[in-house]
Amino acid sequence: MKTFIMKHYNLIVIGGGPGGYEAAALASARGRTVALIERDKLGGTCLNKGCVPTKCLCAGAEIICHASAYSDFGISGEIHADYSVAAARAASVADTLRNDVEAYLAGVDIVRAVARLGRDNTVVAGDEIFKGDEIIIATGSAPRALPVDGVEYTIDSDEFLQLRELPSSLVIIGGGVIGLEFASVANAYGCAVTIIEYMPEILPGLDTEIAKRLRTYLAKRNIKFVLGAQVKSVAKEDGKLTVCYETKKGPAVMPADCVLCATGRRAVLPDGLYDAGVAVSPKGFIETDDSFRTSAPGIYAIGDVNGRCMLAHAASAQARKVMHVSTDHGVVPSIVFTIPECASVGLSVNSSDGLCAAKVPYSANSKALASGEDAGLLKLVYQQCDGVIVGCQAVGSHAGDLVAEATIAIDAGYTVERLANATISAHPSLSELLTAAAVKACADRI
Repeated sequence: MKTFIMKHYNLIVIGGGPGGYEAAALASARGRTVALIERDKLGGTCLNKGCVPTKCLCAGAEIICHASAYSDFGISGEIHADYSVAAARAASVADTLRNDVEAYLAGVDIVRAVARLGRDNTVVAGDEIFKGDEIIIATGSAPRALPVDGVEYTIDSDEFLQLRELPSSLVIIGGGVIGLEFASVANAYGCAVTIIEYMPEILPGLDTEIAKRLRTYLAKRNIKFVLGAQVKSVAKEDGKLTVCYETKKGPAVMPADCVLCATGRRAVLPDGLYDAGVAVSPKGFIETDDSFRTSAPGIYAIGDVNGRCMLAHAASAQARKVMHVSTDHGVVPSIVFTIPECASVGLSVNSSDGLCAAKVPYSANSKALASGEDAGLLKLVYQQCDGVIVGCQAVGSHAGDLVAEATIAIDAGYTVERLANATISAHPSLSELLTAAAVKACADRI
């Protein structure tokens, strides 16, 4: 009979993604004993199956698209794009960053095993039992399958990243962030792409005007969209795939060489939650309070597994809060790495009454015109009563960078008057779009 020896730690972290390794490193740096239990590769979904590899592919796609438009600059020539090389590079970048995570966790005991929670703050991992003064669950999320017949004939985002050769045609079920980013990549590398979205517009939850404009830009690159469509089934016959869907016009079918299911993500829940006293919501996420405490004393849940904000940087911020680092979770930017980019932070004009938006097109910006990237729009959202900036949305080149600047202004409590009159943007630069929007807002408030 095997004898188990219980190991005691100040902190046990389950999951080595952005939230998990951030919390583990912070605790270790403060002199606490820490065990991080990871069943797969360090870095989690973001580093291995999400943010990093997809952004590597998006970067290659952006280069292709820009090169195709260089004729206006007197540059011409045939472009040869090899997707297998781009995919290999993405894997290499992930490997490099994973080594950095290993170094970051130098003071942490890393346990490679599947974790199961037990009673009294214990965790079983492999052949060992651990007891922690505190436990952080950071097990992340996984692709959510669409509950329709024939879903087994589709691939998910994880499987797409394993491809070393793209199909001739691709149907993507889901017009959210994941679907749109993969659509941009596949399209740039010569794949015919169609997106089928259930809602009447892509990127549900984003400012509708920005989403519609992004769809227009993507359509000009021959990405096709079917909106307001409910997928009923996926069929396979003689090696050919067919997506069966229904719109207000009635049933229809869409043939494809490959079908990517990008219909959201679900929480990855560790075993033993019931034994540990950790409550799970009806939607399948671990329930937490605003300090990310679960229903079990001494146990926290951060990142995708709590479903509050399924972004890697949100998970890192939640880790810092659990580690008692002062962090404001009210202003979290997000970026969609399509071509062009789309980004958002804070409120939109549709969020509540009393909000206004100042809009500035990229075509009014000298840097955008000079660089040939004048397709785009920036919206600065502010409170009509006092001019306080509460949101920003943008679609266009470097939209993420512009929204990052707006995030700082929102966090600092800037009014449109302060941004317009007390902030100097370099010329020529895209940052002048923010200043111009603030100036417009000031004029509108007079």
